[in-house]
Amino acid sequence: MINYNMTFTDRAKTVLEIRYLLKNEKGEVVETPDEMFQRVANYVASAEELYGENPSEWSEKFYELTSSLRFLPNSPALMNAGKPKAQLAACFVLPIDDSIESIFKTLMNAALILQSGGGTGFNFSRLRPKGDVVRSTGGIASGPVSFMKIFDKASDIIKQGGARRGANMGILRVDHPDIFEFIRIKRIETLSNFNISVAVTDSFMEALFRDDYFPLVNPRNGEVVRKVKAKDIFNEIVEAAWETGDPGIIFIDTINKHNPTPHIGQIESTNPCGEQPLLPYEACILGSLNLSKYVKDGSIDFELLGNDIKVATRFLDDAIDVTHYPVPEVEKMHKGNRKIGLGIMGWADCLVELGIPYNHKKAFVLAEKLMHFISEKSHEASHELAQKRGVFPNFKGSVWDKKGIPMRNATTTTIAPTGTISIIADCSSGIEPYFLLAYKQRILDTEFEIVNRYLIEIAKKEGFYSEEFIDKLRQKGTLRGINGIPSRIKRLFKTALEITPEQHIEMQAVFQKYTDNAVSKTINLPQRTKKEDVEKIFILAYKKGLKGITIFRYGSKRGTLLKVSDAHLAECCEIKGRVPRVTKLHDAV
Repeated sequence: MINYNMTFTDRAKTVLEIRYLLKNEKGEVVETPDEMFQRVANYVASAEELYGENPSEWSEKFYELTSSLRFLPNSPALMNAGKPKAQLAACFVLPIDDSIESIFKTLMNAALILQSGGGTGFNFSRLRPKGDVVRSTGGIASGPVSFMKIFDKASDIIKQGGARRGANMGILRVDHPDIFEFIRIKRIETLSNFNISVAVTDSFMEALFRDDYFPLVNPRNGEVVRKVKAKDIFNEIVEAAWETGDPGIIFIDTINKHNPTPHIGQIESTNPCGEQPLLPYEACILGSLNLSKYVKDGSIDFELLGNDIKVATRFLDDAIDVTHYPVPEVEKMHKGNRKIGLGIMGWADCLVELGIPYNHKKAFVLAEKLMHFISEKSHEASHELAQKRGVFPNFKGSVWDKKGIPMRNATTTTIAPTGTISIIADCSSGIEPYFLLAYKQRILDTEFEIVNRYLIEIAKKEGFYSEEFIDKLRQKGTLRGINGIPSRIKRLFKTALEITPEQHIEMQAVFQKYTDNAVSKTINLPQRTKKEDVEKIFILAYKKGLKGITIFRYGSKRGTLLKVSDAHLAECCEIKGRVPRVTKLHDAV
């Protein structure tokens, strides 16, 4: 039995023991959470010696920051730091060229990355379309979707770090001749280890707004195979996303407008959750600040936050130097651009502590102010590191070079979903609202009941706490329909399905404004959402300048880890997701 000298929820203890704490050859846990934080801090701080600094001094700072749960790095860092061949990065993108050699070299590299705990993104757009000629054999090409299925099967038998299944992103450009097959794949088959997204271009959106035809191009020779109505492709994307949640959309031209190193290459894919656009063979190490820890006396402690941002930025930069890269090309590219991604979690908790409803104008204003501050301070920290350690090797010709600002890292900020690290920190995930206020979650063979701790505190303080109240909350999952609750409390604790799509998108947009990379955010929709509403949501996302968008219509997919009552389902299905009034495609321009 582990002696926990730190306070964790039962759910957090289970996650730590399953995934993060060191085990012996018998599979027995031989490490406490405190020892885990010491292990991670010591290992990452060992990079300081490379720059003539005292590792023990920075180890203490890293330990204090992480053990306080104000900041946690991505899962591979917690799992692997201090182990032989420790791989600390979460996000990778691997290229796939149009040859059997390239395809299976990439599959081998992906296996090594997935085994080490990383998630991998691929763009299959260079592969010739299904039915195209293969001159070397005289045969017929099977197309990119067939190879994506092979990658999925391979991922199925690889457990990341021995603790989690492989996670992949599969992307196909909207102008590829096989785009319809790609869009439909999850409607007819199970790809359990892939999220998929369509890489949508500005020219496609322009054709869509004009209600025009759009060319599909064979990547083998650049020839136009045929022209189809842009609207027909868009309708297929909408239909599939409405039905299954996939594909998402990445706005590839918007992403490349913000590419900090265009002289090195064009970004073509993202990591599995879409928040990290990367060049071929590039990687990124992420970490998240727990905003719920920075609310003091009804306001955000920006002084403490500012200090922690600088320490966290240094932690992530150090992590690059002590990472073992399973693929040499990735090491060269990651150390060439030194991308890191500092983000946040606990945003919904932070707002509740401040008394601000998630969908209130004040929340959007604060989000923009906060992310501006994080961006500014992390850039300052990277600039200071550059003055001591030198700029990232690919600096010359970069956006930063043209601005005349020496930088240690090509990017410093990313907003990740923070699935399991937010469980450890006992805070809300990423920038998401609460999905439910009471629910059950299964982790392996253990089922946990979670009731929002902030709501319980407020209920006791306000005098409406009772076992009857908790029972009703368990049944519904939301305060909607429960009598005797002050309206201001109901507004403060609105759940994801009670927030309009427009408000979800606005929250993503204000955070994206000051995020170097991208933002992981799900646009949650009630079951009765119509397909034309999904259409309007995608258009608004483009209009707002988002780098990507993912929707989830409740009830459209099976396999959710949250147990939701029938009563809550009925409540949510009655909520009609209001969307912006875009009556025609042309109106979105």
